[in-house]
Amino acid sequence: MTSAPRPGNILDLFRLDGRHAVVTGGAQGIGFEIARGLAQAGARVTIADLKPDIGTEAAQAIGGTFEVLDVTDPAAVTALATRLPDVEILVNNAGIVRNVPAEDTADDDWTAVMKVNIDGVFWCCRAFGQAMLARGRGSIVSTASMSGMISNHPQPQVAYNVSKAGVIHLTRSLAGEWGPRGVRVNCVSPGYTATPMTKLGLDTPEWRDTWLGGTPLGRLAEPTEIAPAVLYLASDAASFVTGHSLVVDGGYTCW
Repeated sequence: MTSAPRPGNILDLFRLDGRHAVVTGGAQGIGFEIARGLAQAGARVTIADLKPDIGTEAAQAIGGTFEVLDVTDPAAVTALATRLPDVEILVNNAGIVRNVPAEDTADDDWTAVMKVNIDGVFWCCRAFGQAMLARGRGSIVSTASMSGMISNHPQPQVAYNVSKAGVIHLTRSLAGEWGPRGVRVNCVSPGYTATPMTKLGLDTPEWRDTWLGGTPLGRLAEPTEIAPAVLYLASDAASFVTGHSLVVDGGYTCW
């Protein structure tokens, strides 16, 4: 059971000084902004990503370190967690999408999405969570999606939607199991965000018009607008929040 943080300056609750954070898929896009935000809040950040070229550069840019990691390899995940036993904050951000009609989805497409988006999240939670549970404290934040609550259109992406629904329910399941032992587990569910992956979709007029027309704020999010939600959930400011999916979608799911 975790204790409440001591009262004081409310802004101090967002500080992460002295804490070690790992961000998977942190070399670019939302993951990089999350890593930068955690570093700015005082955390010692390790970016774990498949791409050593941009990953090393990203880590240097925020004053952190880089580790090569394939989240779909449970042995590699366990090895990294063993080398980094002091991690108190885990951000599961690595993810992929396949925009393929359901009836045309190949076995390999389905499996690839599930391996990264749900298996990889669990492998990381399990491996890094063991040390957190042993210490009796820790915070895990995963990048889910509004796609875990709705069926996006007009683009087909059944595997992605199902995988992100899985992340949300994995979050709830682990929160209930690990909360009494001091580990909080939450997720952030972004809407359409200006990442390289999403920007490709804007080249299709039907997709662009539907995405923007269905968002009350009328635009895409910037990755910098997702990072503060992760910082909140990772920090003591959210000390009584667990099992929650924090939606940051510009209002898309309110209609």
